[in-house]
Amino acid sequence: MYPEELKYTDDHEWVRVENGKAYVGLTHYAQEQLGDVVFVELPDVGEEFEMGDSFGVVESVKTVSDLFMPIAGKVVEINEDLEDSPEAVNEEPYGQGWIIAIEIEDESQLDQLMDSEAYQKTLE
Repeated sequence: MYPEELKYTDDHEWVRVENGKAYVGLTHYAQEQLGDVVFVELPDVGEEFEMGDSFGVVESVKTVSDLFMPIAGKVVEINEDLEDSPEAVNEEPYGQGWIIAIEIEDESQLDQLMDSEAYQKTLE
């Protein structure tokens, strides 16, 4: 349920580093708490954010929540499929439900994130 190759934040985002980019999405726990996701507000490609900045919004049938940058970086890709299929955040939070990809500004920030085991302990 919480893949070991990912890093996690207290705000329930995950990070997967692949081909020099960091992909960011919501954890299974987050999407479960939100309920059915109906809209995802995405940033523009090229926008730069610091670790902890709000970069977008996810809206569900229950609530509206900010999305927070797990690490600093520049947005190099957005998941445009979420515009027509926001439910992918619920159905495949670690696959087709990814939200953005960023160019990593400072790789050492990844060390500040939790591994799968530590993240699961925060949920207990």
